[in-house]
Amino acid sequence: MTSVERMSRLLKREKTDRIGLLEHFWSDTYKTWIEQGHLSPGESLPEHFGFDMELCWAFDLMADLDKPVETISETETTVVQKDGNGATLRRHKHHDTTPEHVDFSVKEGKDWDELIKPLLKPDERRINFEAYAETKRRCSEGNKFFAWSGVNVFECMHPVCGHENLLAGMALEPEWVSDMAETYADLQINLMETLFAKCGKPDGIWFYEDLGFKQKPFISPNMYKELILPYHKKTIDFAHSLNLPVIMHSCGFIEPLLPFMVEAGIDCLQAIEIKAGMDLLRIFKSYADVLSLMGGIDVRALYSNDKAIIDKELAEKIPIVKQGLGYTLHSDHSIPKTVEYDTYKYFIDKAMSL
Repeated sequence: MTSVERMSRLLKREKTDRIGLLEHFWSDTYKTWIEQGHLSPGESLPEHFGFDMELCWAFDLMADLDKPVETISETETTVVQKDGNGATLRRHKHHDTTPEHVDFSVKEGKDWDELIKPLLKPDERRINFEAYAETKRRCSEGNKFFAWSGVNVFECMHPVCGHENLLAGMALEPEWVSDMAETYADLQINLMETLFAKCGKPDGIWFYEDLGFKQKPFISPNMYKELILPYHKKTIDFAHSLNLPVIMHSCGFIEPLLPFMVEAGIDCLQAIEIKAGMDLLRIFKSYADVLSLMGGIDVRALYSNDKAIIDKELAEKIPIVKQGLGYTLHSDHSIPKTVEYDTYKYFIDKAMSL
C-alpha cells in the first residue's frame, strides 16, 4: 500500500496495512542532527524516516506585503521587531521559540477597520506557487500523501491583535471578531481556489489552529460556537466540496471544544497534547467512530532518551488506538534537539512493530 493510499484510507477510518507515520521537528533539531552526521545538509526528513505525508505552507497572510520588518531593538540573544501586521514581537535569535508579545497596533475594531482589513486582498503575491508545485510533484513521484497547510481563522487573528486583545474582543466586541474571522476565511478560500486552479488540488488540507493552553481552551464552547465555528465550517465545507479531508492541529487542552469541531467537519485531530491535559485513550474512546487521530504520544518520553520509558508510553497506547483504523503516529508536539537521533529512530521502529 502506498503512503497516499494509506493516509487516504486512515482519514476515512478504513482498514490499512499499518498505522500512519508523520512528525514535526524544531529547526534546531534538524541542524543538530546534520552537525552530528545523522543527516546530510538539505536531506528531507520525510524521505529519511519514511513519513507518509508531506506538507506545504503556501500562503503569506501578512496584512501589508510591502512593509519591511522594522527592528526596534536587539540584544545578543533577542530582537524586537514590528511586522506588516503592526505587531511588535520579541524573538530569540539562536533557537526556536514562540515570540513574546510586546505591542499591537490593532487593539479594537476601529483599528482593524482602518489598518488591516483594507490590506487583506487576494493578491497572488500571497501564494508560493513554486513551493506548492514542487512539493506536490515530489509527493506524486514518491506516492506520498500531500497536504496543503496553513492557519485557520483563530491563528489568523491573534497575530494581528494579540491573544489578550482578541479574547477581550470576543467578550466585548464580538462583531469585530466575527468580521475578522469572516475576512480571513474568505481570503483563504479565494487563495486556495486560485492556487488549486493553477497547480492542482492536494490530497488533503491541514489547518493549524491552536485553541487551548494548559488544562483549558482559550475560549468557552459557547464562544467557539458563536464566533469560530461558522468560519471553521465555511473553510472545511470548501475543502469537502473538493473531496479533500481536513486535518486540524490544535495544541493545548481543547477537549471541551471537540464536539463542535466535529460539527464543523474536521476529519482528523492532530497533536492531542498530553502535558496540556489531553488524553489520547480518552479521546479515542469518545471519538474514534467520527474522527481519525494523530499524535497523543507524550514527547516528554522522548526527552528522556530512555528506551524503557518510551516502551511504556507506546505499549499503553498503540495497541489500543491502532484498532480504530484511523491512527497516525506523531508526538504530541514537535521533536526538540534534546531528543537524540537514535532515540527518535528507536521510537518509530518500536511503534511500528506493535
